[in-house]
Amino acid sequence: MERHVLVIGAGQAGLAAGYHLRAAGVPFQIVDSHRRVGDNWRTRYDSLTLFTPRQFSALPGLELAGNRELYATRDEFADYLESYAARLRLPVTLGRQVTRLSKTDGESFEAQLDDGRIIVASEVIVATGAFQRAVVPELTHRFGDGVLQLTTETYRNPNQLPDGPVLVVGDGASGRDIAAEVRPFQPVLLAAGRSRKLFPERVLGKSIWWWLNLLGVLSAPPESRIGSKLKRSDAFPDRDRSTESLASRGIRILPRLTEASGRVAQFADATSADIRTVIWAVGYQDDTSWLDIAEAKGPDGAFLHEAGISPVKGIYFVGRPWQRNRASALIMGAGSDAELIVQRLLSDRE
Repeated sequence: MERHVLVIGAGQAGLAAGYHLRAAGVPFQIVDSHRRVGDNWRTRYDSLTLFTPRQFSALPGLELAGNRELYATRDEFADYLESYAARLRLPVTLGRQVTRLSKTDGESFEAQLDDGRIIVASEVIVATGAFQRAVVPELTHRFGDGVLQLTTETYRNPNQLPDGPVLVVGDGASGRDIAAEVRPFQPVLLAAGRSRKLFPERVLGKSIWWWLNLLGVLSAPPESRIGSKLKRSDAFPDRDRSTESLASRGIRILPRLTEASGRVAQFADATSADIRTVIWAVGYQDDTSWLDIAEAKGPDGAFLHEAGISPVKGIYFVGRPWQRNRASALIMGAGSDAELIVQRLLSDRE
């Protein structure tokens, strides 16, 4: 068949793939389930800002306007993605979800959309991102009906919370942000997991990301000494979100949540607390149910790939965590990873 590449997902990874496919002169189509480009950001909590400063938060071919040292807001970056797709005239089909991807009798692929349409593609780039479905632990069923339970997907702002103690489970960047935002309105408890080391936000007047990029830390592969250490620590910059800073605001820092019953939460240090709201911020998981190609998934259903290359010829990935290095799941890594994947896609057909 004639070459026609299907890109699944119109977030930063999918758009970066589109940029490099267009530069290579390859016919392609991007499909995304959201109504607007950027809605994968607009549907997250209202006060969200980017993880990285603007100087490290742009895609190839278009700068992100504003102070390079500061952080773009959720809506600002969502609008940037929408403008990016429009200005580069990328062929994006919105409001359509790929419900099944399968192989044909030949070497092509068939993607079935939720409206029944079929897209036949010579190659597929999966750019669905690493933040598809918020993880909800089994403990959620042990809280009673009197406890409001939200996730990082369904939490928007403190106004949606009833009066009473709020337990935030998970002390990653989102969990800490939400705990700090809610504290002026309600009592807040933050259930942490393993100990976590934060980077300083700035060193000698420069963003920590500037230093990590300069020193090659962000490009270190996961199997390297630096990469494996960085992967284990899962550190992020301390933007006034250290446990000491949160505790000084009156947030009660607790160890891992171990049990729940009714409105009572129990923790690893044998303490307990009465809770009115639980906000689960324990991470995300992939939805791979639509990928109907057994060889492309592991026994646990996870995507299989090596540096973005699937064992199934013609399937590629962009935007996977640690696809090549720490930058892969960040905006700053989308462009370079997409460029390498498109180069590989081209060479595989030569």
